[in-house]
Amino acid sequence: MHAMGPTRRIRYLFVAFAFTLFAGDGTHMKIERKSCRASDGASVVYSVFGKGEPALLFIHGGMADRTFWDAQLRAFGKHYRVIAPDLAGHGESGFHREKLTIAEFGADVKAVADAEKLRHVVMFGNSLGGPVAVEAALLMPGRVVAVVGVDTFQSLEGLPPEQMRQYAEAFRADYAGNVNKMVKSLFHPDADAAIMADAERRMLKTSPETAYALFQGLAGYTPAPSVRRLNVPLRAINGDLYPTNVETIRKTFADFDVIVMKHMGHYPMLERPDEFNTHVAEVVAALSKK
Repeated sequence: MHAMGPTRRIRYLFVAFAFTLFAGDGTHMKIERKSCRASDGASVVYSVFGKGEPALLFIHGGMADRTFWDAQLRAFGKHYRVIAPDLAGHGESGFHREKLTIAEFGADVKAVADAEKLRHVVMFGNSLGGPVAVEAALLMPGRVVAVVGVDTFQSLEGLPPEQMRQYAEAFRADYAGNVNKMVKSLFHPDADAAIMADAERRMLKTSPETAYALFQGLAGYTPAPSVRRLNVPLRAINGDLYPTNVETIRKTFADFDVIVMKHMGHYPMLERPDEFNTHVAEVVAALSKK
């Protein structure tokens, strides 16, 4: 029997860790449904599962909801406290605002973290959930271990405000048609049709009024200024549908790194959850050593 070299030994230990993490699916444990109040009094509904630190807080993207993270709650609840909120206007959370801004979403996430008394948390955010995690982290100094984007932070530039307003009007005029177009643009052409249809079905549960307010609220938002203020690592687990401009991002924020999943679209947690969960475990393990 050949002795293991250092690289093989590290790989073996990580595989053993991942096997331990996923050996039980946690189906005997119950995901709790909870709610808290945002600063404006709106109800924020969230799911909680498991225990242990650091806590893992998963933030969905626009026109999605917390159920997009169900596989992560089940996978990681054995070793961590895992939380997934519905952002305002999404899922079961209330909608009492004219606009839905990234900063307001960040405050909603902080309200959840406060309700759960989280002291050490890794924040994961898909799509606009990435910038939301950044804004929440800035409101929680000393409590956030890192921010991890999920198919986001391909760059730190925002889209032109007029383009956001045009999207708002388009979604208000033909919500179903534009959701269909959006979903098609977020997957590789040969992606599993059933997964695409499921994502579209879930997104259509979000109201056209929410979509309109969301795009209006995004007009003028650019992640770079907030990212510059971070004092924790910024990571990403991205698909390759849209390229990640690593060097340009590092010019704005040096402590950035990314795992790129090959032939992957916007929702790796839906398309290949086991592979995605392995990357999540890898990132959390690496962050715990910092």
